[in-house]
Amino acid sequence: MDPHSSAQDVHRCDLCETTIVHSYCDFCQVNLCKPCIIDHIFDEYEKHKIVPFQKRRSTLIYPKCGTHPHRNCEFLCKDCNNIFVCSSCVTSEQHRNHKLEEIAEVYKTKRQTIEKEADQLENHTFPTVKEIARDLENQLASLDGGYEKLTTTMSKQGEQWHREIDIIINKMKTEISEIKMKHRDILQKHLDEIKQIQSLIKQTLLAIEEIKNSNEVSSSIEFNSKILEFSKLPSKVQISMPTFIPKQIFNYNLYSLFGHIAPLSTTREKNILSLIQPNILFRELLDEPELIDTIQTGYVQLHSVCQNKDNIWLSGLDQDIKCFNHNGSLLKTIKIKPIQWPLDIVEDTDGHLIYSCCKSGTVNKVKNGQIEELIRFQDCRPGLLCVTSTGDLLVSIMINDGEFETQCKVVRYSGSTEKRIIQFDEEGKPLHSGNANNKYVTENRNHDICVADCKAGAVAVVNQDGKLRWRYTGHTSTKTINPFEPWGITTDSQSRILTTDYNNHCIHILDQNGRFLRYIDNCDLEYPSDLCVYDFENLFVCEFKKGNLKKIKYSKETSSYEFLM
Repeated sequence: MDPHSSAQDVHRCDLCETTIVHSYCDFCQVNLCKPCIIDHIFDEYEKHKIVPFQKRRSTLIYPKCGTHPHRNCEFLCKDCNNIFVCSSCVTSEQHRNHKLEEIAEVYKTKRQTIEKEADQLENHTFPTVKEIARDLENQLASLDGGYEKLTTTMSKQGEQWHREIDIIINKMKTEISEIKMKHRDILQKHLDEIKQIQSLIKQTLLAIEEIKNSNEVSSSIEFNSKILEFSKLPSKVQISMPTFIPKQIFNYNLYSLFGHIAPLSTTREKNILSLIQPNILFRELLDEPELIDTIQTGYVQLHSVCQNKDNIWLSGLDQDIKCFNHNGSLLKTIKIKPIQWPLDIVEDTDGHLIYSCCKSGTVNKVKNGQIEELIRFQDCRPGLLCVTSTGDLLVSIMINDGEFETQCKVVRYSGSTEKRIIQFDEEGKPLHSGNANNKYVTENRNHDICVADCKAGAVAVVNQDGKLRWRYTGHTSTKTINPFEPWGITTDSQSRILTTDYNNHCIHILDQNGRFLRYIDNCDLEYPSDLCVYDFENLFVCEFKKGNLKKIKYSKETSSYEFLM
């Protein structure tokens, strides 16, 4: 048994280790019984501080002064970087007229802070961390079961596919058996006809042979020729065997048809400020955006722009798609058929140009100088486009309802395969206005999908699952006179959203949660339509009526502190 405690955890003297404690030396921080007190203070009576055990650690132990070792420090000198000083130091020339604080008061305040921190750690932080750890342990414990359920679901899907394929094969086999019976019946029918003719010919030959061997005149004279009758023989029948024409299996399409594995989705609940990292790259907005350049494109009306590191692609009220370099020089022109007039243009992850055409109801790809039809629509027309970070294609689509287009939806495609439709909110109400006006669409870095609905006067933002996050309807300001009418929309490296305000001749900049940050209204913009970000800090902005493309610098690189939650 531990000699310092019993079953009842009774405190005992630290010197003799047997007798129950009576007092406590606050200076040496040891337990003492009555007999041992004399022995403990015998050597240096003045330095020891003996108190009842119940009041242990109640005596403050002040630090010794570095200048006057025989004195305890009772003050902090604020003017000397909070060093400890004694009463002799206070009256010295070095600390005269300095701002001082009593150590006892500072200690009292600090102790209160420490008590609060201990309470925070013990009653809030630690239980929270414990709960997080328990939750993670539970997630780890259920990991195998969850993935087993996932693979079981996939296996069931595979079994269902096998059953469906077996049904199709058996149905085709039945069809083949039926065709075989028809084939046999046709051949048998023709064979019976031929056999009958063959029998008649044999009978005729026998009759002719009897006439030939007879001397009777009457039989020869009465003979009727059968040649004409037998000259009309049935045609020779040749029935070709049916063939099975297997369709080529495209692994990608088969994979997408089979199902889709949603990627890991990690969400973090913000609990406490855990870490501060300095010098995180950040791009802040300029106080005054700068107009860098104006490119005259030659379009009567300019409504769409996209760019890569080398080129700028433009389309407008014209049959041509034009390519400029960043200095504004025309590099090439792609001629488009009149019926395929391009409404919007984007570049896919392979560097191929994709454009929508509302007149032909198609989305087309320009590949190796040739135009390929990617998607064809029935009873609706494609509008504006966006290529996502995963290489999917977003298309805003107007649905024809009789004579009018009364519904709008945004559809995500993988190649030409429809993956997701974004049309209604959780209450079944349309997310976008149902008119013929085009809705520009883009994807943010957090995978939100942002749609500029000009006639509704709103920017609607949904998450990647199509659930409405927020809606922005403009900013109350004396700078804008006309109602908010968003046209083009894009996002930058900081997940900020930039949208043109057509009739107010400016650009609104929002954060990813829809909070208004500022306008770009000092670059003489006129009727801005589409826009895109390049080089992280610059914008290309289309002026619809003038047909000009303006280059604007609106942000700059800086470093700041990022709080990691």
